[in-house]
Amino acid sequence: MQPLDGIRILDITRALAGPYCTMMLGDLGADVIKVERPGVGDETRGWGPPFVGEPYGNYPGESAYFIAANRNKRSITVNIQSREGQGLLRKLAGVSDVLVENYRTGDLDKLGLGYAEMHALHPRLIYCSVSGYGRTGPFADRAGYDAVLQAEGGMMSITGPIEGPQSRVGIPIIDITSGMFASTAILAALRARDITGEGQLVDISLFDSHLALLTNVASNYLVGGKPPGRLGNAHPNLVPYDSFQARDSWFVLGVANEKQWGILCDVLNRPEWKTDPRYETNRRRVENRSVLVGELNKIFSQQNADHWLEQLVNAGLPCGRINTVPEVFDLPHARAREMILESEHASAGTVKLPGFPYKFSATPAEIQKPPPMLGEHTEEVLKGLLNFSAEDVASLREKGAI
Repeated sequence: MQPLDGIRILDITRALAGPYCTMMLGDLGADVIKVERPGVGDETRGWGPPFVGEPYGNYPGESAYFIAANRNKRSITVNIQSREGQGLLRKLAGVSDVLVENYRTGDLDKLGLGYAEMHALHPRLIYCSVSGYGRTGPFADRAGYDAVLQAEGGMMSITGPIEGPQSRVGIPIIDITSGMFASTAILAALRARDITGEGQLVDISLFDSHLALLTNVASNYLVGGKPPGRLGNAHPNLVPYDSFQARDSWFVLGVANEKQWGILCDVLNRPEWKTDPRYETNRRRVENRSVLVGELNKIFSQQNADHWLEQLVNAGLPCGRINTVPEVFDLPHARAREMILESEHASAGTVKLPGFPYKFSATPAEIQKPPPMLGEHTEEVLKGLLNFSAEDVASLREKGAI
């Protein structure tokens, strides 16, 4: 048993935010039907290298990017520009609990597949729209990509070295968090439907998700009125909470309260700092950030990182080496937490996937299905869910609807 057994998701998203949302739901047991364009599919199938498996269509194989966000789904191909394809989607929505889409505002309305039409046909259907700027407001018609939103939403203004250029976060963090917010909202809408019997529209935007993600930085500005700047790896409200240079490499240390500050003073054999008026409270340490950080780097530069990390960990202080991606996946803890999973792909054989971030004691997440080949499950879904005959499917193929 899994938590979302019996829930069906009609997924007409592509790229990352929408597919990441539906993958999370699939990990938890939902039956996710991924609708893709015939012959083309989700454009991320071509976002590489690297690729794995056999070439198909115009692709040299399956992209690692696609594989990362599309496990636990069944793929069908439907031409939603055709009348027959639109009819298929309406029928599939009728046997689904949730529809998730990320088309430009108004595009699906023109095809008779927007929220108003679908809600009228299927009042219990939860309709989740994921878009760049949301379905209302002056920017609603604009396309939005992660990098653009990181720039426009303020994240780049606070990311990067103090004196260097503004930087994008190294992963598509706005896409990913938008997908996470969408999955949480869908679960809330399912619970609301349990109470009211009605589905509803869930409107998720990358823009809103970005502003929500600013959290403490946004609150610092909204409350204090001072525009935030770049601090490199430092924390705007805590000192010391930064990266530090040991003799051989960099590491990160976080001190979040006065107890931890006292422990650090003892580890460094600087007990006098506990009562030094420059450092005795976090507020004073923030005011004297540059002086204190300079002092700490002088001390840390006298020994290798392993020396300091052993002492800091033994003292119970939060700290860690700055690892590369290969190094973190090689950690014994990553293996113990099962953060590398394997799945059998129809074309590529065994592929490795990032593990589940959620752990359940009784209803664990599982890989029930590997990332699907394009249209791999079209006949299975049409025959199994809509009771179409082999002749019906053949006719749809002949008309270019699937």
